[in-house]
Amino acid sequence: MVHLLASEVRQLLHNKFVVVLGDSVQRAVYKDLVLLLQKDCLLTPSQLKAKGEHTFEQDKLVCGGQLGRMHNGTHYREVRQFCSGQHLVRFYFLTRVYNDYLEDVLEELQAGEYHPDLVIMNSCLWDITRYEKDFWPSYRRNLERLFGHLRQVLSESCLLVWNTAMPVGDRITNRFVPPEIRLASASVKSRVIEANFYSSAEAQKHGFDVLDLHFHFRRHTGKFLQTDGVHWNERAHRHLSQLLLAHVADAWGVELPQRDPVGKWITDGPGRGRPGRRLERQPLVYGDQPACPPPRSLPLPGRQPLLPTPSPRPPLFPLLSSQPHPIPFHPVMPPFPFCPQDTGFSSDHTFQSDQFAFNYLYSDVPPSSQTEFAAQGDFRYGPQPPMPRFLPPCYEQRVPAVHRGFPRYHPPDPYMPWRRRPKTSKRRASAYKEPRRQ
Repeated sequence: MVHLLASEVRQLLHNKFVVVLGDSVQRAVYKDLVLLLQKDCLLTPSQLKAKGEHTFEQDKLVCGGQLGRMHNGTHYREVRQFCSGQHLVRFYFLTRVYNDYLEDVLEELQAGEYHPDLVIMNSCLWDITRYEKDFWPSYRRNLERLFGHLRQVLSESCLLVWNTAMPVGDRITNRFVPPEIRLASASVKSRVIEANFYSSAEAQKHGFDVLDLHFHFRRHTGKFLQTDGVHWNERAHRHLSQLLLAHVADAWGVELPQRDPVGKWITDGPGRGRPGRRLERQPLVYGDQPACPPPRSLPLPGRQPLLPTPSPRPPLFPLLSSQPHPIPFHPVMPPFPFCPQDTGFSSDHTFQSDQFAFNYLYSDVPPSSQTEFAAQGDFRYGPQPPMPRFLPPCYEQRVPAVHRGFPRYHPPDPYMPWRRRPKTSKRRASAYKEPRRQ
């Protein structure tokens, strides 16, 4: 999984209406998503702890929160919204997976001017800690009512992602959990696992997507879980956002750029060197072979959006000069035939040569000199000295292609994919059969 930058997140969610439904953990999901739509930085501890504030990173409090009375009861309400020229993100605070308030929310979304393109939802901890002791029958019944109602309200093009509840700590001290439940934190952990099983099974039964956050964070409670045993820190929420965005991109058929995995970035954090400097990857040394000098530093390819700006391709071969060549020209057949190239290209198709594309986009050398150097390498005037093997630089990556609502393009190939059944042969058998050998 790749770590997406703010520019790429803005393009992925361009002209999208995103709705987040859930408790305080899902409110942090909303906040990190709003922050990532604007800049590449993490949430601060004060932003994670804030509740019902009037504004957060250019968003506004629509109703509830500090506009009314602040409390930890089951009737607490908070509706937030972030709106820019191309993005709309809204959050509804829930204390139960299905009740009259949620019905009003769904009716509001159905009757609104804009219909949601992406719905992110979870409700678990309040359901299993704040209501009757025998909560399992009501929780399972509410799950059935919820997903059945969502199937009727949401459009066919809307993507719903059900987040499983994240793990809780061995000691829960959060104030919304009753005191008698805090003393039995071990039972809450088992309840969360059982509730995730029921909710994910019901979501898959109705054809909705499930993102198992409990599985991804099950081994990180000691490092990223807050001291209250319920909430998580800013690095965990950034990792959660990247998991969620990767799932959404895969569901929408968007190919993400290939870079360092997000897990390493979350664990190690961003570069701690001085501003304007970045670490260079050193090449490996085998035996007595001298180390090759590191490649010339180029701009990070991750700063480019998902779709590169179309620009005309440079000519594949330099123009012939009028001056006579000092050495008689003897053309040599290249090891492989050249394929005809189009003069223009579209973002709907994947580039055939990634190295050529990035050399042209991220280089200070004029295109003519680049292509001249590449073309001269195809011809030989005599025996050439052995060339050292250079490791591929760490900044090379595949140019991403975006497929929005269209089937992915598969170029014609004489070899069929392995998943298809082989076609029957149309060749007729020979009229005269050869006699068997005795």
